[in-house]
Amino acid sequence: MSKRPPFPAGPGRPNANDQALERASFALQMQRPGEAERIAAEVLKANRGNVRAAQVLGQALLMQNRGAEAIAPLEKAARRGEDPAVETLLGAAFALTGRRDEALEQLRRATARRPPYPPAFLEHGIQLARAGRFEEAVAALESGLGFAPDAVDMLRELAALHLKRNDRVKARELLLRALKVAPDRPDLLTGLAQVMLLNGEYASAAETLRHVVALRPDDALARADLGRCLLEMGERDAGEASIRMATRESPQLFGRAVMSLAISSRGRFFLRPSAAAKFLRG
Repeated sequence: MSKRPPFPAGPGRPNANDQALERASFALQMQRPGEAERIAAEVLKANRGNVRAAQVLGQALLMQNRGAEAIAPLEKAARRGEDPAVETLLGAAFALTGRRDEALEQLRRATARRPPYPPAFLEHGIQLARAGRFEEAVAALESGLGFAPDAVDMLRELAALHLKRNDRVKARELLLRALKVAPDRPDLLTGLAQVMLLNGEYASAAETLRHVVALRPDDALARADLGRCLLEMGERDAGEASIRMATRESPQLFGRAVMSLAISSRGRFFLRPSAAAKFLRG
């Protein structure tokens, strides 16, 4: 009996593996990496040369912080061809397992591929920054933006690097550029609010942070920063209430909350941590 499928795949008929990997990709988008891992592993077991299955499997494992397990299938897939998507994931897996030099070399190769693959530039910039090589990180991200000027994640990472160097003007410019593409992204709005806070633009920062909290009510960090803005604006009761709510939602913000209260011109200073804890508990 023929082993060929009764309906061979053609231009308009994806085969079973392709359909399975579409389901796996959708699972990744829906933040279900375990399901994506299972599907991709089954496809890869049936066809060990399926590069796309290895890519999906690697991505699913990385989403679960299982970088060491992701390396083997990604390395095999990378040897089969010059695929920048696979190389980028492999670089991220190396980085996650502490193999920084191998990660940077892998990502350098991925950024050299043509046509360019923008996520490779993003990951390269992130890993260079983590290695403390800030000038190279800026160069990598700027190079990527040359190919993809509206890449929001690259704009965000580059803005964060400029903010670390206290270049608030450049950071604001990049964040505003990103917000034109994605006007309701909470991370971009939070970054812009940080620039405003540093510049003493408390009313504008408070307005921006209110928008973040409306989009993401469980964002305790944004709520804590909103409280600081309100304190500086003279709205002491509202500011303290916002900070209290933030620390109840996220107890690890206790130190930041105490600092916000202490450094504000209209804040409070506590001699004992127990007194601060009692105050924040309300």
